[in-house]
Amino acid sequence: MLNAVDMTVTQARAEFADLVNRVSYTGEPVALTRRGKVMAALVSAEDLELLESLRAHRFDLTRPAPAPAPAAEGQAPPRHDPPRIAAEYRPGGPARRPGFHD
Repeated sequence: MLNAVDMTVTQARAEFADLVNRVSYTGEPVALTRRGKVMAALVSAEDLELLESLRAHRFDLTRPAPAPAPAAEGQAPPRHDPPRIAAEYRPGGPARRPGFHD
């Protein structure tokens, strides 16, 4: 995995809540290993949605992505949204797990 932190399953079990927050806030994946072999990974909700989209063949990876439009002179560069928190309150409907849709 690219830029993933390797951690044994036993160690991850002891630090699970902290790992979930780390992945959620930084987007940095955590590769879970057993006897030196990667068994699973913790990834952000955004990465999970991307993986699901790739599996559903919704992205054409054979074409290059369009280049972002340059900012006009005297105009501020586009803002990036701040990281989301691990839990959100959504009034008026049942809670849904990120990345798992009907």
